[in-house]
Amino acid sequence: MKPTSILTLALFGATLSHATALQAEEKTLTVCLTNDWDKPQTDAPVVLSLAEYPVRFDIRSAVVRDGDREIPCQLDDLDADRKPDELAFVVDLPAQSTLQLTVTLSSEPATQAYPSRVFAGMLLRDVKKGQHQPVRSLSVPGSSDIYNLVYPHGPMLESELVGYRIYFNHKQTLDPYGKFHKRLELEQCCFYPTDEQLSQGFGDDVLRVFDSCGPGTLKGWDGQQATHASEVDLRTERIVATGPVRAIVEVADEGWHYQGGTLNMTTRYTLYAGHRDLEVGICFDRPLAQQIFCTGVQNIAGSTSYSDHEGLVACWGTDWPVNDTVKYAKETVGLATCIPAHHLVREAKDKDNYLYLVHAPGKARFTYHTMFTSTKETFGYPDAEAWFEAARLWKERLAHPCKITVKRK
Repeated sequence: MKPTSILTLALFGATLSHATALQAEEKTLTVCLTNDWDKPQTDAPVVLSLAEYPVRFDIRSAVVRDGDREIPCQLDDLDADRKPDELAFVVDLPAQSTLQLTVTLSSEPATQAYPSRVFAGMLLRDVKKGQHQPVRSLSVPGSSDIYNLVYPHGPMLESELVGYRIYFNHKQTLDPYGKFHKRLELEQCCFYPTDEQLSQGFGDDVLRVFDSCGPGTLKGWDGQQATHASEVDLRTERIVATGPVRAIVEVADEGWHYQGGTLNMTTRYTLYAGHRDLEVGICFDRPLAQQIFCTGVQNIAGSTSYSDHEGLVACWGTDWPVNDTVKYAKETVGLATCIPAHHLVREAKDKDNYLYLVHAPGKARFTYHTMFTSTKETFGYPDAEAWFEAARLWKERLAHPCKITVKRK
């Protein structure tokens, strides 16, 4: 190639690169966060709905800064339209304090990768080859039995503190994974640690949930006991977000034949970095009538329970975590669920659960929270008294989310 041709190509490339740079677009927001609680907030979740801050470009990245310090964040596409719907991050806020941050939304791809503090995943099993392939979403007729084809029996999500899985069957129950140490483990062990991993201090399944609601699964109510979502036309379980600061898993029940009608319900589980509690968002495709549901905590064998009679219920008990009582020891677990008072009908109890009956007439969505601990934890709670006190403090913290004020530049 002639030297003049090489020079021409170089100049063309430089011009094109410059033009591309000029096309990059940004929008800057000033975000003011206020903690009006008399206690500090650690890893307080902050979520910005991007629909409230429209831009004329496709958002492909975001940067959050506290002065010169960059705060890890993530953009989440919640409705699978390949466009981000929310920006999420977590911050530490001293008691009765205010923090001002700068958020920059950009049309350019992200140039940084933050260390992940959460994980979410689901695998399909190849029984003959003993191999597992990751999947992000799976939909099956409600009559299908794929419980043993999904590994580990449904999607899983974790923070450094705890892990959960959601059964991919009519139970759809949350099942907890307890840890000795604060770290991520589920991508390696998938809820079933090997003997070698156990010797390295990995955690394990800590509760047999049986037919219960486990730690805070929403169930139906037949007037006497909790019921599963058994009569469903289509069941979908989906990994929505995998980190670095929050993991999100959804369970969708299309055509749930319930209390004389048909419901389309989506349950969204969100787990933030630094948290043991799950945010449980329940959404329907239309406002509810007078349907009654229930949730609470499992009645663990020989458990001690606590209720404030205003939406908080907890228990503490010890039982075998699996049917193998030779290899595995009994586990002591604490569970707690907190439901906003305006959704409560009354307290209830069946043979498997301590419950609240809940409803949301005229509403298409509602949210509550659930969490657990196990005495495996080197960072947890030693007894029922400490756990119930932690649950009361947790409810108080949930009542004091950080306040968000956004200014557009």
